[in-house]
Amino acid sequence: MPAMKETIVIATRESRLALWQAEHVKALLEHSLHLNVELLGMTTRGDQILDRTLSKVGGKGLFVKELETALEEGRAHLAVHSLKDVPMELPEGFALASILEREDPRDALVSNRYASLTELPQGALVGTSSLRRVAQLKALRPDLRIEPLRGNLDTRLRKLDEGGYDAIVLAAAGLKRLGLADRIRSHFSVEEMIPCAGQGALGIELRADAAELNAQLATLIDRPTWLATQTERAVSRSLGGSCSMPLAAHARWQGEQLQVAVALGHAESPERPLLKAHLQAAVRSDAEAVALGEQAAQALRDLGAADYLPAA
Repeated sequence: MPAMKETIVIATRESRLALWQAEHVKALLEHSLHLNVELLGMTTRGDQILDRTLSKVGGKGLFVKELETALEEGRAHLAVHSLKDVPMELPEGFALASILEREDPRDALVSNRYASLTELPQGALVGTSSLRRVAQLKALRPDLRIEPLRGNLDTRLRKLDEGGYDAIVLAAAGLKRLGLADRIRSHFSVEEMIPCAGQGALGIELRADAAELNAQLATLIDRPTWLATQTERAVSRSLGGSCSMPLAAHARWQGEQLQVAVALGHAESPERPLLKAHLQAAVRSDAEAVALGEQAAQALRDLGAADYLPAA
């Protein structure tokens, strides 16, 4: 009798979007790598704390810590994350094994009454808890009132539908993955609202010592997305990026040239002018991707980023 194949367990948050992402990866592993796969649903601290902004309670890492504990204890073999939620520095003993092809990286305006940002009336109330979005919305429409909006995607849509906001801003990728693209009234171009590092991409994390599984997952890497997000994450890492910093970084391909756009707002004074820079370079390797990101971070420093960054 042949030996039974080991079952690979994916640790995942239990929100509808997180489960969609985990099921997507499960199907990919079963189809492409012929693995047996199960899901382990978990609730993270980030899911539990909804009355404060992430920047005040520990950052986006709150969405991954419990999943990493499951990996560390051997209850799961890998975790699937929205890459934008993954801290720039992983804890010792963990690695990003794969980054999959990116979905739409743009931000989207969702409203039951208004079709675009320009249609919002003076002083309209917009919901978002992203400091990056706050800074860029203030640059586009200084008159808007912007209030925090926490919770999973369904919760945010419910709060809008209950009349709490004139509009909310969400990642287009999550809406599209859940079949909710019809809720999008308009997309922000990546020029007017630069996405955050990793937005729209899925990352697969595992223990660094899981060499065989790491090698298998590496075959699923979408190389253009991997290099682009390496550049974006290098910008954030170089500036000490966290969700307490209104930092945007988005890279996209033009032939063999990778173009990166970055913007930095002031966390405590979102009305201050955005610092913005655009760079491009031929990128063929991880080292070149990281170097481009570090150059973009330096361009922001040259524009005065030190005055915008949180005190150490």
